[in-house]
Amino acid sequence: MADAATRLTALAGRLLGEDLPVRIRAWDGSEAGPPGAPVVVLRHRRALRRLLWKPGELGLARAWVAGELDIEGDLYLALDLIAGLIWDRGGDPKDAVHPVRDPRLRAAARELLRLARPLPPPAPPAEELRRRTGRLHTKRRDKQAVSHHYDVGNAFYEVVLGPSMVYSCAYWERPDATLEEAQRDKLELICRKLGLGEGDRLLDVGCGWGSLALHAARHHGAHVVGITLSAEQAAYARKRIAEEGLADRIEIRVQDYRDVRDGPYDAIASIGMAEHVGSVRYREYADALYALLKDGGRLLNHQIARRPEGDEAEYRMDGFIDAYVFPDGELAPLGRTLSTLEDAGFEARDVEAIREHYALTLRQWVANLETGWERAVKLTSPGRARVWRLYMAASALSFEHNRIGVNQVLAVKTPEGGGSGMPLRSRTWGNAP
Repeated sequence: MADAATRLTALAGRLLGEDLPVRIRAWDGSEAGPPGAPVVVLRHRRALRRLLWKPGELGLARAWVAGELDIEGDLYLALDLIAGLIWDRGGDPKDAVHPVRDPRLRAAARELLRLARPLPPPAPPAEELRRRTGRLHTKRRDKQAVSHHYDVGNAFYEVVLGPSMVYSCAYWERPDATLEEAQRDKLELICRKLGLGEGDRLLDVGCGWGSLALHAARHHGAHVVGITLSAEQAAYARKRIAEEGLADRIEIRVQDYRDVRDGPYDAIASIGMAEHVGSVRYREYADALYALLKDGGRLLNHQIARRPEGDEAEYRMDGFIDAYVFPDGELAPLGRTLSTLEDAGFEARDVEAIREHYALTLRQWVANLETGWERAVKLTSPGRARVWRLYMAASALSFEHNRIGVNQVLAVKTPEGGGSGMPLRSRTWGNAP
């Protein structure tokens, strides 16, 4: 009987209708596929059982997180080749191994079952968030989702994010800038778009580890309230603020945006937070921020956007992201975000698309993680580190190929008289003359 790698390569060709562009190395040490290509390593036949019991992305993700499936060689190239083979052909990966009526597919599935051995499905990896209960985007469920993503240890995020401790798209003024320079430039850009001046009150919604709050207070004299649902983030931010002697200018709260009652604020920043809000709450979110701003106040909403679906009712966050990365997260098309902000009363003044910047940022984060791999594993778990490596590398490719984007929307709570306080020239950020 042929070795496992040869059998799997032949099976994949029959199921997909074309040769695999990657090599396969199986648990028995056998290897097959095009020479020089990235190698998909199946360390255990359990990986096949996961695919049989959960065809598609979630099955692949479980095998990856468990360490039963790995990639040797260029990770980005391997992911690109796999995406081009399956996702980019307009199908769903589960269709490739689901033998409906085609006798050839049924025969291939039986062969796959023989290779996998007909045993019960393996338990999901410990890093997978178990099924949540209750209505979507209640305060309690949102707190649970945020905790799953962010409360994995601040030291782990130090490895990935580097000294800036900013977990959102950087802004690359020049291609040879360091990640820390690009993150500093992004924070400065936000403050300039908001027109922050001495004594202005800034609400930082989803404040993370406090980097924007520190920059706004230190360089622009702002008084900042930062809110987060992560207790670990809040503790870390408060420590940084105390060490810099800025506790009189910055307050960090563990608080839901729906519970903020101490407006008006001169400006509001929501950087990489709206993705957690959900479509059922997005108008409520926009209304809440509008109510918290003073007349003439500015909102900077920095948010990942997806391409519109032909049938928006069919949109679902993919299984891997939902189970391992951003539980209950949702992406909206840019047009919907703008419409909702306008429906809430905002005047949209500028949209800046910075999609390519996020690809650069993610590749830097992946490099940080790979350099600090042993420490990252020690701080969390091998599975958690593998989740972040796959998620960030795949996301970088998604931004590069325009599957998703990221936009900074600047909006104003323009008074009835129409005076927006904005400069006449677009992209001349700061206060009105």
